[in-house]
Amino acid sequence: MLPLLALVPLSLSEPLSRFGLDTVFNGRIANYLEVLQTYGPILVRSFGFAAIATALGLVLAYPLAFAIRFRGGRWQPLLIGLVVLPSLTSYLVRAIAWTSLLGDNGPVLALVEALGLTGVLDGLGVLRDGRLLNTAAAVILGLTNNLLPFLVLPLVVAMERIDPRLLEAANDLHAGPLRSFVQVVWPLSLPGLGAGILLSLIPAAGDVVNPLFLGGPNERMIANTIDNLLLVQLQAPRAAALTLVLMALITLAVLLQLRGRGIEELPLP
Repeated sequence: MLPLLALVPLSLSEPLSRFGLDTVFNGRIANYLEVLQTYGPILVRSFGFAAIATALGLVLAYPLAFAIRFRGGRWQPLLIGLVVLPSLTSYLVRAIAWTSLLGDNGPVLALVEALGLTGVLDGLGVLRDGRLLNTAAAVILGLTNNLLPFLVLPLVVAMERIDPRLLEAANDLHAGPLRSFVQVVWPLSLPGLGAGILLSLIPAAGDVVNPLFLGGPNERMIANTIDNLLLVQLQAPRAAALTLVLMALITLAVLLQLRGRGIEELPLP
């Protein structure tokens, strides 16, 4: 907590010069107002990207977690290991690998062109001038890739608590796969859903690598802005103020998520 607490007086300080990081404390609350006015849209963009990536990740994570839990059998440990395996690779290396996949000569864009979807995706804003790299879609894909294990593992843990006989009973009552999922799996897996959202949304909102390598100047997120404020503009007080604003918003999101549900109920991996 000490480095975090040190940001408080720093955020209320003022630089001594434009050419160094030395500051003087003078209780300057205006730092917070200035960063909110200037970088508010980037904050909104960051949480928007994180929310979309989390939603897309859930679309992939639920069937994957269901398959691992109820269809994995003796292969379940191996399947969980395969989900975790990409996380053992450097975060930076994974982002650079995505630049090859999404580049102008990459396989993803080649598939889009082969299917004749370039014009449609351009119109939807997924592509920009026929390019996929340096777009919001590329950043969101990178974020989704990185947060997927944090969604799958809590869901698997939550589904471990679901008695398979409940699904058998639903099948005996002529419930189809979709109805069984909606009425049995979904409500009983909500604790895992809450834990997964917490574990994925927080790092996604503060991501610095994917926007840097997969996005353009218009896709920079709040962590990139903090980095620029500190290391390029040498505005340490503003960087500290923006960091504390980001932490406050994330803390608020966590409290809202945990409202009415004890932390001990959330199945963390």
